[in-house]
Amino acid sequence: MSHKIGITACSNPMHPSFSADLARLCQILRKLGFDPVLSPCLFDNGSGFSGTGAERADTLMNLYCDPEITDIFDVSGGDMANEVLPYLDFSVIAASGKRFWGYSDLTTIVNAVTTATGNESMLYQVRNLLYDHSAEQITLFQNAFSGQSPSLFDLPCTFLQGDHMEGVMIGGNIRCFLKLAGTDFQPDFRGKILLLEAMGGGVPQMVTFLSQLKMMHAFEQINGILLGTFSQMERDQLTPDMPQLVRQAAGPDLPIARTPYIGHGTDAHAAVIGKFYQISSD
Repeated sequence: MSHKIGITACSNPMHPSFSADLARLCQILRKLGFDPVLSPCLFDNGSGFSGTGAERADTLMNLYCDPEITDIFDVSGGDMANEVLPYLDFSVIAASGKRFWGYSDLTTIVNAVTTATGNESMLYQVRNLLYDHSAEQITLFQNAFSGQSPSLFDLPCTFLQGDHMEGVMIGGNIRCFLKLAGTDFQPDFRGKILLLEAMGGGVPQMVTFLSQLKMMHAFEQINGILLGTFSQMERDQLTPDMPQLVRQAAGPDLPIARTPYIGHGTDAHAAVIGKFYQISSD
């Protein structure tokens, strides 16, 4: 029996050129025993949007209301995912038990869902099944859903400061996470592990993001920081690098670790936002 899953785009619309990739993604998912249900809000409708914020929220809620769908995967990214937040019915989302999967700009929805409902959400991009680590990603994905192995959720890491942290995971893309600041969807920092990654942005951008987190008193409240990859910083070998900047902002006492398996790499694994993690140097 096939397993129904939703495919949507709550952030920027997909470019028409993605239609071939989408067909390939659906083919891969069907081979794995999934039945993808496509949202009408995926591609640019000619206005630069795939629908208004309310329309994109409505199509997402339709996926949540379909009793046969177990998981919802957002294939988009960019800037506009937070526009849907005021239109979501979190009581329906909470009761549905469905898992929402997305990354990058979907950090806003992933954290909002967990903050508003207590349900776990998945920081992961299902398009990884298509790209240069496709075979490995397909195996990880298939094993995670069949219950064979949870390796998709493994986050091997190295400590830069301290040797242990534990707490419920929040965070994701640093720029997009900060869009929740001052809203009803801002996670409570107390006792949490804060996960941070980025695709774009150089030293000035990272300094401004970390300064904002500092002024929000995040570093005084969390139990640790887990750094994913910072694509532009690492590609251009910018200095000071992210570990140095984070140490400066967070101080010498907060445990800090890093993993190459969260971020915009096509080999990325999934982090579970809202899950309690215990991370140790051993």
